[in-house]
Amino acid sequence: MTHFQSINPATGEVIADYPAAQANDIERTLAAAERGHAQWSRLPHEERGAVLRRYAGRLRDNIDDLARLAALEMGKPLTQGQAEAKKCAVLCEYYADHAGEMLAPEQPTIDGANVTLRFDPIGCIFSITPWNFPLWQVLRAAVPALAAGNAVLNKPAPNTIGCAKKIVDLFQTCGAPDGVLQTIDLSNADAAKVIADRRVAGVALTGSERAGAAVAAAAGANLKKVVLELGGSDPFIVLADADIEAAAKIGAKARYANAGQVCIAAKRFIVEAPVYEQFRDAFLAETDALVIGDPLHQGTTLGPMARRDLCDALEKQVCATINAGARILRRGGPTEGPGHFFAPSVLEHAPENSPARREETFGPAAILIAAASEEDAVAVANDTHYGLSASLWTADEARAQKIAGHIQAGGVFVNAMTASDPRVPFGGVKNSGFGRELGREGLMEFVNIKTVYTAR
Repeated sequence: MTHFQSINPATGEVIADYPAAQANDIERTLAAAERGHAQWSRLPHEERGAVLRRYAGRLRDNIDDLARLAALEMGKPLTQGQAEAKKCAVLCEYYADHAGEMLAPEQPTIDGANVTLRFDPIGCIFSITPWNFPLWQVLRAAVPALAAGNAVLNKPAPNTIGCAKKIVDLFQTCGAPDGVLQTIDLSNADAAKVIADRRVAGVALTGSERAGAAVAAAAGANLKKVVLELGGSDPFIVLADADIEAAAKIGAKARYANAGQVCIAAKRFIVEAPVYEQFRDAFLAETDALVIGDPLHQGTTLGPMARRDLCDALEKQVCATINAGARILRRGGPTEGPGHFFAPSVLEHAPENSPARREETFGPAAILIAAASEEDAVAVANDTHYGLSASLWTADEARAQKIAGHIQAGGVFVNAMTASDPRVPFGGVKNSGFGRELGREGLMEFVNIKTVYTAR
């Protein structure tokens, strides 16, 4: 029987073992989702909102436990795990407060008819989520779909099953019908069977390009709506008129938070030549101030990477980039001893075709690139097959708005770290995926926009 293990990345200790769902488990779960959706979808927005508000309270009451579990399963420092749990509570409260107005019927004016546009739930949404934000990723996909009246069935990452089960267990104490939010531990082959099942109406995936292509193919073969949030190689653009100290401080946070294992992390630092050295020195000072250690220790700011294979893959990218001609500013890498710790690596002058510029680096490794001009900075930023988000630093707001229009990304954050926010849509272009999560746009991804036309 296939099984999944949760392993503490700081020690290598096995925390828990989870058997993969069998055929009867899958059938029981899908049947429960169908029954749950039938009840949940008929509840008024106010009643669904009340469940989400209670759920937000449960999450807040369990912030410390949730943060500790994330630290144990994937190495997130406690303060970052606490912030993730709080953000999940805010997400629930946002949709509890606003989903009703977002989904209110609209009545466009058409001669000779009364027309109503309804926004009705479509059924059970199958979400496939990664390990890097084991609470937020599950709920970022689930909560808007739940607020719209859908049921949600989640396949969590194999190494963070405990986190997913904990937040689903908390939801089940909040008064929703049975089966409305469930988690199921599946092999990839069985996940494809679930996508094909008639009771699944749509699919949401956060993951790699490879996973996105496979899920999109399975969903397309079965004519299912799919939303994909995939990888990124996000640019962090610093223009000569920027606040350099602030940019370096936020830039380091944007690169090293969650051990750099963030799809929207700053990965390529593109700095105008007149301020390049100033930014480089400030960024290196921030890098040197990081405290590497056990994520359960309050002083830790850089915990371990989630798995050994992720350490090995990042080290291979760094080595290949150095061999291609990049200059070493800080040579980190896998550390000795137990756990999957990776000391930060910072490189500059990386050739255009080197891995650190062409691939996603999912860990604490940064590259610094000097740009000759604003136009050069934008060209370098767009020189990637990814297009998730970007950070742009300048003192000129009008200039920022103009430049933002030329950056090929789903979001541009001016003088700020890129982040997902419940109030605004989130997603990418190019190989970073398609569709949107969050905001009203994310809510509308999994509803039936139904036209009701009555002749006069």
